Amino acid sequence: MRLISRGLVIIGAMVLCQCAGSMGSGNMGGPTVEERKAAIASEPSGDFFYGRRYYVQKTRFWGYVRRPKQSWDKAKLVIFREDKKRNPDRFHENGPDGQRYGFDNNYEYKLNGYFTGKDAYDPNSNQFLPEFMLTGYEVTNRNPGWLFRPDDRYDPYRITIYAR
Repeated sequence: MRLISRGLVIIGAMVLCQCAGSMGSGNMGGPTVEERKAAIASEPSGDFFYGRRYYVQKTRFWGYVRRPKQSWDKAKLVIFREDKKRNPDRFHENGPDGQRYGFDNNYEYKLNGYFTGKDAYDPNSNQFLPEFMLTGYEVTNRNPGWLFRPDDRYDPYRITIYAR
């Protein structure tokens, strides 16, 4: 009986180790760490920001925003204030593909605007986040890959991507 119990423990441990190994790999693709660092280092400077749309169902934050030449781990998860410009995916949540709120998940944008100095509350994620007044935008990359690390895993139903 002890031999069977030990065998089951060993098999269980092997299964758990395999799952943990596969859970660590990312699902967003993208460049190598060195390529990402080089791309950020070669960015033009200016009075604008870079933003990465991060859509999680039922949340109202927009995504991550950072200054040019700043690494993504310095980016802030923000809520857009849209008094001056509506956010790029301001569509109905049940619209057709490509015209639905969140259709632009993981798009990278060049953003014009500024931090208001206030925080806004997103009740669905239970977070107070910096408020960013959007005044303009343009898409710079529709498929930039991972955001913080190559092992980032996107899940549209829960927050899984954050700076550590």
